[in-house]
Amino acid sequence: MTNRLRALFIAAALVLTMVACVSNSSTSGSAVISTASGPRPSSTGKLSIISPATGEVLPAGDVTLKVKLTGATIVAASSTHLVPDQGHLHVILDDNLITMTGSTTTILPNVASGTHLLKVEFVANDHAPFDPRVIAATSFKVK
Repeated sequence: MTNRLRALFIAAALVLTMVACVSNSSTSGSAVISTASGPRPSSTGKLSIISPATGEVLPAGDVTLKVKLTGATIVAASSTHLVPDQGHLHVILDDNLITMTGSTTTILPNVASGTHLLKVEFVANDHAPFDPRVIAATSFKVK
């Protein structure tokens, strides 16, 4: 595991730990859900993968991921106050979290030859999934 990936996992664990310790609170003017206790919120977001397309065969090297998110906005900051239309993306290649991004276009560096399963999930500001999960998947091949 690379140092960058290890740091991302540690950061996500810290955020989730902070979420568990936070007391209930709210802000005025928007629908905010506290994550200190209770069920996970649902999201207004809908997610689809534009590229790579299912079954697409790509040359070896970098793969460009393009997704479409509707009904929600990607935000950069992490927070324990969850809003149904705000979050960021987790990119999972072959069951490994490879990046957490705030962009609908991401370069997947140096993808090895073979068949791959790519999942992208729109997650809440606390890095945990909405309920139900907002996730899209595709499989593609690199030769």
